[in-house]
Amino acid sequence: MKRLVLASIGALAVMTMMSSANAADIARRQAMPAKAPMYEAPYNWTGFYVGINGGYGWGTSTVSTAAPSGSFNTNGGLVGGTIGYNWQMGHAVFGLEGDIDWSNVRGSGPCAATTCETRNDWLSTARGRVGYAFDRFLPFVSGGAAFGDIKNNIAGVGTATETKVGWTLGGGVEAAIAGPWTAKIEYLYADLGHGATVLGADAGLKTNIVRGGINYRF
Repeated sequence: MKRLVLASIGALAVMTMMSSANAADIARRQAMPAKAPMYEAPYNWTGFYVGINGGYGWGTSTVSTAAPSGSFNTNGGLVGGTIGYNWQMGHAVFGLEGDIDWSNVRGSGPCAATTCETRNDWLSTARGRVGYAFDRFLPFVSGGAAFGDIKNNIAGVGTATETKVGWTLGGGVEAAIAGPWTAKIEYLYADLGHGATVLGADAGLKTNIVRGGINYRF
């Protein structure tokens, strides 16, 4: 009987110690602070980038002749490459961007007593950009120089091609989509002036351009 009582007292002591240890362990776990949420730094637009672009252009061409001038619509697709660099200062983003596109912008119409056709086979721009960053979203305006060829074909008279320097102005929006990748859509107005004279008649080209692009930032 004495042994039974001693065994019972020993078992009760062991159970009491185990209960106290478990309670202390639970208290320690409950006292541990929760992990703070991960901090995500604001997106920074500073850096060099390259990309591709493509879109559509439409506008007008005027062929000046000794007789009444001819004016007609032009349109066509464009596709090419982009290179640039951004500097971010606070929310303000300043950049330089250049591009060169293959162009299929062309059109034809009556002029004087014949038919005139104007074609543009390539178009390039060198522009400054100014934007305001809303974290990963960047609306911007841009403007600068435009370069391209004007091909003037007057039926039954002759053909001439000349590389011209003009100007461009526009704007758009760009967004960071994943990692170093960004996507943009923009509008540009480009005026290459007049050139490619055929027997005293030159052709002018003014084009509206809407295009999208994908850029990779380094």
